[in-house]
Amino acid sequence: MIQQWILPITSILLGLIAGIIGEKIVFRKLKTVFADKSIPGSEIIFQSLHRMTFIWFVLAGFFGVIIFSQIPPDIKSALEKILTTIFLLSLTLVCARLSSAFVILFFQKTEGVSNSLVSNLIKIVVLVLGTLIVLQTLGIKITPLLTTLGVGGLAVGLALQETLANLFSGFFLLLSKQVKTGDYVKLDSDEEGYITDITWRNTTIKELSNNTIIVPNSKLASAIFINYHLPEKQITLTMNVGVSYDSDLEQVERITIEIAKEVMQEIESDLTIKEPYMRFHTFNDFSIDFTLYMPVNEYFDQRIGKHLFVKKLHKRYQQEGISIPFPIRDVFMHHSHNNDNLIQQN
Repeated sequence: MIQQWILPITSILLGLIAGIIGEKIVFRKLKTVFADKSIPGSEIIFQSLHRMTFIWFVLAGFFGVIIFSQIPPDIKSALEKILTTIFLLSLTLVCARLSSAFVILFFQKTEGVSNSLVSNLIKIVVLVLGTLIVLQTLGIKITPLLTTLGVGGLAVGLALQETLANLFSGFFLLLSKQVKTGDYVKLDSDEEGYITDITWRNTTIKELSNNTIIVPNSKLASAIFINYHLPEKQITLTMNVGVSYDSDLEQVERITIEIAKEVMQEIESDLTIKEPYMRFHTFNDFSIDFTLYMPVNEYFDQRIGKHLFVKKLHKRYQQEGISIPFPIRDVFMHHSHNNDNLIQQN
């Protein structure tokens, strides 16, 4: 009696030992080797297979029990279905992890920030399909189940109108390409910042002050906002400056363009392929005014660009003897002799 359980127990022990060795030693060693060689996608694969190799070895050990033990056919069939179900569910989980991680990797390469809306949707779809395959494998008819889910889904949809509105609004925003993660936007309510994520319910905006703004997708889809990264990230910074009337305008233009190029080189060297320029436009009361047009990499770079330009231009103008006049107004007092005579007579 005891001898007939030696092989099943041995099979279970071998599965456990192989699982521990495979997870703790082989799996970690392979992960280190692939990481050292910087093989694309290897980290995603190993993260998706985390703990799964142990489970699969243990399942193999229990399958050995079914093969080597003398148990009734009905019990054996039930055990086979349970083990097959566990294996298929674990395989489904791995596929869900892989698909979600590769979607995130795709968004990181194309947009710069991951998008959880699409990645979570892919994961849910894979899990649902995997569950349906498991049910079909177990001999459960899924057609009535799908019908029931369809009727129940209609009732749930009516009860969750606002949630579904946010969900579909999120897809609308992505498909219409009005916004994407990484864009700098300014809402009609004056909030502004970088879009860090678009989830199934809301859009997260990170302000420059590091605060977070949560906007429901349906609100953002119907709002008036400015996307400073469309049609492209690069924008033109404008600076209004005035110089005194006795300035040499040719010299002013040459020096101002030189300073603008220096600032562009400090901010982003790639920007130097585009030339800054300036235009005189107004004979003002106390100065001749012009506007400088200087390309910057994105909206946020305006701040550092203005900061550097003002400092450098002010210092260079002082060195070259070019003055930036401040408003001066001369007031002339008109003195009337007739009024003085009248006052003296009175």
